[in-house]
Amino acid sequence: MQDIYGIKNEEEKLLERFLRYVRIETTSSSESSSTPSTACQWDLLKLLEKELIETGLSEVELDGNGYIRALLPPSPGYGNVPVIGFLAHADTASDVSGKNVKPLVHRSYSGGPIELKGARLDPGDFPSLLKYRGETIITSDGTTLLGADDKAGVAEIMTAADFLVRHKEIKHGPVEIFFTPDEEIGRGMSKFPLEKVKSVFCYTLDGDGEGNIETECFNAWAVNVKIKGRVIHLGSARGKLVNAVKIASEFVSMLPSSESPESTDGRFGYYCPHSISGTLEKASVELLLRDFDGKSMENRIKAVEETAKALENLYPGSKVETVFTKQYSNMIDFIGKESRGLKLLFEAVGKSGAQPAEKIIRGGTDGARLSEMGIPCPNIFTGGHNYHSREEWAVLSSMVKACSTIVALADLWASDR
Repeated sequence: MQDIYGIKNEEEKLLERFLRYVRIETTSSSESSSTPSTACQWDLLKLLEKELIETGLSEVELDGNGYIRALLPPSPGYGNVPVIGFLAHADTASDVSGKNVKPLVHRSYSGGPIELKGARLDPGDFPSLLKYRGETIITSDGTTLLGADDKAGVAEIMTAADFLVRHKEIKHGPVEIFFTPDEEIGRGMSKFPLEKVKSVFCYTLDGDGEGNIETECFNAWAVNVKIKGRVIHLGSARGKLVNAVKIASEFVSMLPSSESPESTDGRFGYYCPHSISGTLEKASVELLLRDFDGKSMENRIKAVEETAKALENLYPGSKVETVFTKQYSNMIDFIGKESRGLKLLFEAVGKSGAQPAEKIIRGGTDGARLSEMGIPCPNIFTGGHNYHSREEWAVLSSMVKACSTIVALADLWASDR
């Protein structure tokens, strides 16, 4: 690591901050209509507000919906530099429990399997572990997720902001910092205070392995398939009962198995039945549609509509309704319009000592939504791996490089005038 800014000296402070954050439960919930969707998110958000104020940032605000905005004032004489922003989300996914996270720090990793209570990290299954032999690896104890998605990003932004406040020799323009709730349930930008944003370009810290720069993501839609059947006593059901549960299960079975998350990778999209529930009379299927190509997404939407009509014909007396909700668009359509921010990002990653690698993300981020809202926002690596699982792990040296990338961006935007 070339460490031209001296960020390596912040390593233990960064680790301490990260461990403090992951111990706080912030699981979001799609079943809630409030913002944030869970009360526990406030615990971390209020702590971040307090720490931002103590660090010396100005305009620190935590609004009533759980969004934080703060400003790192420019160095003297650099007030005319374009404002840039850094963004991360406070919540964690509900796929695996995020309650009572007990992080474990594995120093001088040997290169062998890491045995946890409910999981095992084996280089045979996760070969990227071998790249970090001798490094410090952080995991949970195996009974929960770790929460590096996205508390690694939160810790890196906070550490970089603190570093820039203390190291006034590094000149920078105005820098905005944003922390959001509910990204994991697709609502991270739903009530984002866009009217207060001054940044011309933003960067999310919500990526994965070291050096990765994500500039392209899925187009994403959610579909609520509402099924209405006809109920009668089962003893006299012949020729009369229309079973909504059966129709729901048949709907799922009609989705092409070769176009599912577990059967695709790279640029191939998919259909994903996310949940199914119901009774004889009413049932519903929550379906996710993903595709990088806009035209292909149109075809997926059409296929779902035709499947619903086919089931209505197959089960006379039933009603199958599809309600489509757009979640986010492929961010490359918006980021590509501003080349300067990307050019400086590649340069900044190189300055951190990491090898920049542009890649696609088979998912989405708040950055994708913000890009669509008019502020280009590519995604930067955080050093985390195996998100949303008990096998989640993070590399401290990669986290330091992500932190260094933030500092380098602030520096480069100020010097590239």
